[in-house]
This record gives sequence, structure tokens and C-alpha cells, in this order.
Amino acid sequence: MLLQNLMVDDRTISSEKLPSDIHQLVKRATINLVDSHIDNQIPKIADKLPTFSLPNQNGETVNLSDLLAKGPVVVTFYRGGWCSHCNQALSDFQRQLTKINTANATLVAISPELPESSLSTIEQNGLEFTLLTDVDAQYANSLGLAFPLSGELRLIYLTYDIDIEEHNGADQFNLPLAATLVIAQDGTITSVFAEADYTARQDPTEVVAELRKLKL
Repeated sequence: MLLQNLMVDDRTISSEKLPSDIHQLVKRATINLVDSHIDNQIPKIADKLPTFSLPNQNGETVNLSDLLAKGPVVVTFYRGGWCSHCNQALSDFQRQLTKINTANATLVAISPELPESSLSTIEQNGLEFTLLTDVDAQYANSLGLAFPLSGELRLIYLTYDIDIEEHNGADQFNLPLAATLVIAQDGTITSVFAEADYTARQDPTEVVAELRKLKL
């Protein structure tokens, strides 16, 4: 069984699919992250988003300032292509990509995955937008959006054949929250979604609606 089958929420998990002790550990880790109020530290609406310069799936540097020169920017953070919730969220954004582009906006997705892993994620999900590598989630951490994966969970991931270091690099265990920000062309944040619960994701149609408001 792959970890993507493991990392499901209480509404869909069943005891016959997952040992109860692992189920409780995963559940407790999520509760602890929620209780830490990590999402209280994140950027707020009307803040200016700090700039970034990150490599894309082809190893080419992408700058936020260059993206904003073309129009609004949607930045969505995901944990990695090993995560089923992330893959679903990326696929949902792909289905709204035409509408995002019609709003003269650029969509980028950021994770700690190395460029070669990002390429696999693109191929796996048929994505037509840019994935950026945030090594050890340093940029996400600067925004208050990152947390370290616990040693217990690292071992569980390995048990289910998910090697985070293979995806992210040696000793790289920081992961971002599930978060999406809409940035107006002047760099101002107009919409923020961030959840400590990795199963909660913003509906991309809400992002499209926000982008349409920016055009008014």
C-alpha cells in the first residue's frame, strides 16, 4: 500500500486499510499542527508578498517580479507528488487553468520537491503550469507556512515506500501547509487560504472568482 492511500482523512479511512496505531499517530500529528496555530503566522490580505527566485521543473529560475510584470499571480503550495491530496489539488487547478489564464494571471505551484521530482508530478497529473522548487521549504518557512515532518512520520513514510529525501534532497524534511495566495499585479495579497489540516484545500473556482474581481 502506498502512503498516498494512507494519508486520508477520518471521513474515508477504515480500520481494515490502516493499522489503528498508525492511524492514531497520523491523526495526532495533524491535531498537534492545528493546535499550534501555525496558520496565524501567515501573510494577511493587503500585505505585500515577499519576492521569490526559485527554480522550475527545468531548473530555470523564476522570479515573482517577472511574473507580476505580466499580471496577477496565483501561488499554491503543496507537499509533494507523493501526496494524493496534493495531486488532486493540482489536477483541480489544471481544470481551471484556462479561466486563470483568461484572467491574465499566472499560476505557479511551490513545493520542496527537487526539479526532477516536479517533472514526474507534472507528467503524473498532466499539468500545464509551472512547478517551483523551494528547497527545504525555506521560502514557505519565511512566510510562516512550513513545519518539520516529525521523526515518527518519517519512519511511517518509509514503511510505505515514500522516501522524502529522495524527493526533496538529503536531510530535507520541512513541508509547507496547504496554502493558496492570490497576488494582485502590484504585489498585494488579495486572497489567502492556508490550513494546517493537509486534507483541506481551496476550491480553485474561488481563485478564479477572485481573479475576475481584480479585472473589474
